Amino acid sequence: MGQLKRYVGGYIRYADFQTGLIPSHHVRDFLYRHVWLVDMAPKSIIYWGAEIRASEQLHIGEGSIIGDKSILDARRGGIFIGKNVNFGSGVHLWTGQHDYKDPYFRSMPGRRGPIRVGDRAWLGADVTVLHSVTIGEGAVVATGAVVTKDVEPYTLVGGIPAKKIGERPRDLRYEFPGEPVPFY
Repeated sequence: MGQLKRYVGGYIRYADFQTGLIPSHHVRDFLYRHVWLVDMAPKSIIYWGAEIRASEQLHIGEGSIIGDKSILDARRGGIFIGKNVNFGSGVHLWTGQHDYKDPYFRSMPGRRGPIRVGDRAWLGADVTVLHSVTIGEGAVVATGAVVTKDVEPYTLVGGIPAKKIGERPRDLRYEFPGEPVPFY
């Protein structure tokens, strides 16, 4: 039974990964919503090459954009993305990590939990967000940052680990129209 479970699990991960490589938003969105059970609000976009793990625990708000080649690992608590959020290319969200002190190298409580991203937040390219983090409404995470702790609303953070480097205006009104670049 264990061998069969490994093969089925491996195939599901393979098929999920291959979904991100389909060169059609219509087909990908259909599969994400109706096969992989991603909770995708209208006008949300997942660009080419995204890898989604535990897709049934991923929630994407209206008008939000997931950049190409992003990895969203919702397995250990889920990922909750607000409205009109913008992820640059290569954003990685990890809801768990292994405990290097554990003799069995397990993902232990305290090293896993949900990630929440508030409305109109912007995560630049190649940002990494670790487990149990909340990124507040309107916050900006600079390119290449590694977020290990909560980010206050309308705050600009950057670096490794991410630290506050500025603030963003609070009068944000934009809404993304949900019109993806064709074939991408």
